Amino acid sequence: MKYYFTGTGNEPFWGIKLGNEHIEFTSLISGKEKLTFPATEVIRAMDANIKMYKVSNETSTATIMIQQLECQNSMSGAISPYKVSVEIKNNSELIFTKLNGCGNYNTDYRLHDIWVLEELNGFKVFITDFQKELPRIEINSSENKFVGFGGCNAISGSIFYEKDLLRFSKVVSTMMACAPGNKEDQFIKALQSTTTYSIGDNRLTLSNPSAKLLVFRKVD
Repeated sequence: MKYYFTGTGNEPFWGIKLGNEHIEFTSLISGKEKLTFPATEVIRAMDANIKMYKVSNETSTATIMIQQLECQNSMSGAISPYKVSVEIKNNSELIFTKLNGCGNYNTDYRLHDIWVLEELNGFKVFITDFQKELPRIEINSSENKFVGFGGCNAISGSIFYEKDLLRFSKVVSTMMACAPGNKEDQFIKALQSTTTYSIGDNRLTLSNPSAKLLVFRKVD
C-alpha cells in the first residue's frame, strides 16, 4: 500500500497520509497547501496508545501524533478509532499551527479474500483433523470483519489492523458439539494469538513473536 494511515480535520480543512516512502500533508492554510516529507520511524510515547512522528523538509517542520482514542468528525459526525493532531510551521516561522482531527489505518487490501487452512502450529492439516472440511476465513478488509468455518462451527469476528500488526478479536462461533479429536479449539486459539502476518505465493501466514501459527491458501 502507498499509504497505511489517513487522517483529516476541519476548520480549516486538512489531511495527512502516512506511507512507507513519504508523508503527505494537504491543507487550506496559506503556505502549507501541499507538503511532502520523507518517511520516518515512529517515536513511541510512554502511553502505548500514542505514536509520534517528527518530520521536516526544506521548507517546513511538523510533529504528528496518533492516539488510539474514539474520535468524531466535527462536520460529518463519523466515528474513527484514532485521534490525530498535527503541529506544523514553515521553517521561517517561530510558532506552530496546531490542528486536530480523526484518522484510520488503511487495512491491507490483499487480506480481502477467502483463505483455507493448510498448516496449524507448524503441521500440515487434513480434513480428518476436523469435522467435514478444512477451516476457512473470509476477510472483509474494508469493514475490518471476517466470517468463516472453524472446522466444526461457523465463526465470525473483527480484525484490528495497524501497520505491521493484525489481530483477530471478538471471535464468536455457533455451539455445535464437535467430534472427539476435532482441532477447532486449537485453530481458534491460534487465530486469537495472531499479531503479525505475511502474504506471498497465494499464502497468508499468521504469526506472533513466539511462532508461526497458521498458514492459509487463497481460494477463488
